[in-house]
Amino acid sequence: MTDTDDAARHRDKMQKIKAARDRMMETKTGEKGLIIVHTGAGKGKSSSGFGMIMRCVAHDMPCAVVQFIKGNWTTGEREFLRGRFSQECTFVVSGEGFTWETQDRDRDIAAARAGWDAAKDLIRNPDIRFVLLDEINIALRYDYLPVDEVVSFLRDEKPPMTHVVLTGRNAKPELIEIADLVTEMTLVKHPFRDGIKAQKGVEF
Repeated sequence: MTDTDDAARHRDKMQKIKAARDRMMETKTGEKGLIIVHTGAGKGKSSSGFGMIMRCVAHDMPCAVVQFIKGNWTTGEREFLRGRFSQECTFVVSGEGFTWETQDRDRDIAAARAGWDAAKDLIRNPDIRFVLLDEINIALRYDYLPVDEVVSFLRDEKPPMTHVVLTGRNAKPELIEIADLVTEMTLVKHPFRDGIKAQKGVEF
């Protein structure tokens, strides 16, 4: 068998795959504002959400971020968006830090409520097409916000063409149920287990 035979077989195979793919894509014509959940123990939930924010900025789609929990962190995402794209992306910080740092449930609940109130206003805003609710799943996990309230708002009041992404571990089943897209990040290895601290450009 020659290299020419291999190339011809490969080309034939790819042509068949392309034809099948084209037929499938002809049936995918709908558009809607998606409810997207990024959860799981693995790294990359917020990073993926911010990657979508970058796409929105590139496509001139007005967008917004409401950051729950991570309030005390000076994150690269916040510095970048507030410093260079504040007109394109509204950035709201509602948390005061991880719950084991604040050690004050009432303050955590108040911060989560303020963040959720801001999030609702942003989601309702017809000029904003994409809203990232970073780490809201943590606020829901600890019952700082009633999950039924969040679910009913997203189901009943979110504008039809607005995308909303919700990140954080332990997403509630009620939220997963109404979501259009759910991704669970799986932890395989993490340097933290080997004594490596969170580092700029990787974790924040």
